[in-house]
Amino acid sequence: MTTLPSGFARARRWLRDHPLAFDATLAFCVLIAMICGSFADPGKGHGPTFGTRTPEAFSVLLMVLAASALVLRRRHSMAVLAVTGGLTAIEYIFMDPPAPVVMSTVIALYTVASRTDRPTTWRVGLLTMGILTVAAMVFGSTPWYSQENLGVFAWTGMASAAGDAVRSRRAFVDAIRERAERAERTREEEARRRVAEERLRIARDLHDVVAHHIALVNVQAGVAAHVMDKRPDQAKEALAHVRDASRSALNELRVTVGLLRQSGDPEAPTEPAPGLAVLDELVDTFRNAGLPVEVAGADRAPRLPAAVDLAAYRVIQEALTNVRKHAGAGAKAEVSVVRVGTTAEITVLDNGRGSAAGRPGAESAPDGGGHGGGGHGLLGMRERVTALGGALTAGPRYGGGFRVHAILPIEARTGEPEPPGPAVTTGERR
Repeated sequence: MTTLPSGFARARRWLRDHPLAFDATLAFCVLIAMICGSFADPGKGHGPTFGTRTPEAFSVLLMVLAASALVLRRRHSMAVLAVTGGLTAIEYIFMDPPAPVVMSTVIALYTVASRTDRPTTWRVGLLTMGILTVAAMVFGSTPWYSQENLGVFAWTGMASAAGDAVRSRRAFVDAIRERAERAERTREEEARRRVAEERLRIARDLHDVVAHHIALVNVQAGVAAHVMDKRPDQAKEALAHVRDASRSALNELRVTVGLLRQSGDPEAPTEPAPGLAVLDELVDTFRNAGLPVEVAGADRAPRLPAAVDLAAYRVIQEALTNVRKHAGAGAKAEVSVVRVGTTAEITVLDNGRGSAAGRPGAESAPDGGGHGGGGHGLLGMRERVTALGGALTAGPRYGGGFRVHAILPIEARTGEPEPPGPAVTTGERR
């Protein structure tokens, strides 16, 4: 039961892959049908009778020529229609009763209609229908209203309509396929975009974690080396801070890099992302490193959304790291977190003694006392804030020091970054 359908399917695929062979087979079938039809006498009774007449040699020649032209119907559809139509008209003019050469014209007209546009189909179809119908009515011996003459009009009209319907269906299917392919491409592009955004976010986290903890380790290691001989107790305390900072750095790196794990990896990170809930611990690490930090305001209730909470924490961490590295000896910092309506405002101030020329955005940065440099600290903070739909302002304070001010919307609009305003400074402190 399954052999016959599979055989038809294979034959159909082979004919579709070899259109010339299919057209040759179709032309042969049309020739057989025309020859069989030429043995039928229309008659004047209740229908045609078979075997009462035989086709003339001229009619057989016309049928062979018309069928042969159908082999090229795909490559030269208009020319094949003109040839078959002309041969049909000749048959109607010179032979009575005519042989059914019009069958080849019907196939050629269908091909034209299925491969051209609708206006061309109707123009060519009406012209073919008119010429062949008039030739059959004028030159035939039967009355003009006979079924044979009306059949010419009907069959040519149906060929045009059928070809136009097939063309419309093909165009519809092609449009659906194109939309599906476009949707697939859009999904792939969206997936690639999301992967790129996630990689950028992880890169920001890695930058913040490494910069913060390495700066603290560097400071504490320097203190330990300086007081190792004279005050070993203080050196031990500094080394303990180095150990704590390095352990914290490793833990955060493990959590951040754990985001890159694949679905089949044996273990996934279980520690929560840092946020304002651990702001006191963050501030303590800087205090232990010798930077006095005052938390002037820390409005942390109710809890911010996860993305906003992490961004606020990273902004404070990066700003305090820059103060510790660039503000100079004796600098102090002040941190405030305030909710204003539907936004959270993060402010980090310091009284560093660096000159204005060394601040972010300045053309040059002196070594040591300035806040300038060639890194990407403020650029990373600005990208993180604008990615959530917020704004970041960073620049020197009047009278000395530096100010970092971030405004974060409570409802994060991830993926819709807004360009910074004119007041945003994009210079780098590191």
